[in-house]
Amino acid sequence: MTIKRLFDCLDHQLQHFPKQDMLAAKENGQWVPYSTTQVADIVNRFSAGLMQLGVSGRDMTPEGSDKIAIISNNRPEWIFTDLAVQQLGAILVPVYPTTNALELEFILNDAAVQYIFVSNAELLEKARAMMSKVPSLKGIFTFERIEGERHWTEVLANAGDPALAQVEEIKKQIPVTHLATIIYTSGTTGTPKGVMLSHQNIYTNLQFSKESFPFNDAPDSKVLSFLPLNHIF
Repeated sequence: MTIKRLFDCLDHQLQHFPKQDMLAAKENGQWVPYSTTQVADIVNRFSAGLMQLGVSGRDMTPEGSDKIAIISNNRPEWIFTDLAVQQLGAILVPVYPTTNALELEFILNDAAVQYIFVSNAELLEKARAMMSKVPSLKGIFTFERIEGERHWTEVLANAGDPALAQVEEIKKQIPVTHLATIIYTSGTTGTPKGVMLSHQNIYTNLQFSKESFPFNDAPDSKVLSFLPLNHIF
């Protein structure tokens, strides 16, 4: 297959060199791997579940496409959410966990975010304080299990075969020029500014980065990055 959109990378790896440890996370002190097959299954069911919540690309314009925010440290669920949102033509709005309340309120309103995914109880409280200040906001989900709160896996539970088939059809309609993400600046020189990046923007960057850095092409190679996942560099 030809890689054109960012989520095509997952299908490409699944078809050509599936890995047993595409992602890994430490749980109870032990590294738990996620294979390419597992990741693809989770992402597809996540997309189908989000679609059942009404999330979509709408008219596929920057203004019309639904926006989903993540406020979290690096973890596999961050990747799952990003790819699941992309596959629907919706747009991801990643937010640094250290973002203050005033900037968070501005970002969520400026992007008209509908749902927020947060990693822990502390960030849940920060996001919950926005419910009365952001008219577009419909709900908050957590990555960690918190009693009485909506866990992200509840979204996957809504995914049935008809919805999964519909996701595959939606993926075919998403152009390379469609926005994948809106990343906001830190606001050190005023209010945060949203940088709109398409699939083509980011994938072209990846292609040139591969030429600039001595990455090993072997499928078992690993690259370590200390940067936050929502950091563009």
